[in-house]
Amino acid sequence: MLLRFIPAETNIPFMGMRRISYPVSIILAIVSLGLFFSLGLNTGIDFRGGTLIEIRTTDGPADIGGIRSTVGTLNLGDVQIQEFGEDTDVLIRIERQPGGEEAQQAVVSQVQAVLGTEVEYRRVEVVGPRVSGELTRAGAIAVVTAILAVLFYIWIRFEWQFAVGAIIALVHDVILTIGLFAITRLEFNLASIAAILTIVGYSLNDTVVVYDRIREKLRKYKKMPLSELLDLAVNKTLSRTIMTSVTTLLALGSLAIFGGEVIRSFIFAMMWGVLIGTYSSIFIAAPVLMMFGLKRSSAPVKAEGAPAPGE
Repeated sequence: MLLRFIPAETNIPFMGMRRISYPVSIILAIVSLGLFFSLGLNTGIDFRGGTLIEIRTTDGPADIGGIRSTVGTLNLGDVQIQEFGEDTDVLIRIERQPGGEEAQQAVVSQVQAVLGTEVEYRRVEVVGPRVSGELTRAGAIAVVTAILAVLFYIWIRFEWQFAVGAIIALVHDVILTIGLFAITRLEFNLASIAAILTIVGYSLNDTVVVYDRIREKLRKYKKMPLSELLDLAVNKTLSRTIMTSVTTLLALGSLAIFGGEVIRSFIFAMMWGVLIGTYSSIFIAAPVLMMFGLKRSSAPVKAEGAPAPGE
């Protein structure tokens, strides 16, 4: 190949590195949970309820201070005003108002009245408390269901040790992604739930590739020490894993640059997920098998002349 980031044959002692990767992952997970429970998430309109108005000024760059003062005269409570993309674009977030759906709709009319006709209204979203509560429950159920489905799939395809290892890796990835949202204060909305579910799928794909190679080596090398066998399997898939991650990051990087502000938090979470998913499939999912007494398969030994997929 003209382009290769990882040599075709590597001999990196990944299993020996678990003495470092385990403590690091545990500490990061504890810190992430601590940030989640102490700081919470910067939830968007989807989960809190309220009104979101995107405007564009037609007479030059937006005067954020002036808009903030003007909207502030309405006494609508927590109002967040920020630049959004171009210097003429402004995003206005207003907390949920008491009085039901009619009160939320009235907010839009009030804002339009004070801002006048010198701005272009590009997007208006109103989410009531009932809808936001349903979205919160649906998002949590979606993530939990995805993880349970993974547990069932891996258990059927491999053995219970592999299923537990995959779940530990996935939970690790989800917790660290939640920690990322907590510490960076990125807005957590429905797109963030989609990002987490995508991260689960990406991480699972990497983990299954590694596990498939481990199962193959278990059948082929009956007497090889387990730690050496796991190192061999991970090294055999390393080039594929790294190249897949690099190409995915290149695509996400292009979206981060040219995709605009609307999907920026989603893309940032996805880029983090690709990195942490690659890490967990190598340093968490494979080494953790040694903790659960993984046994040699009783399947017949593979013929020496038959090449393994990807070798």
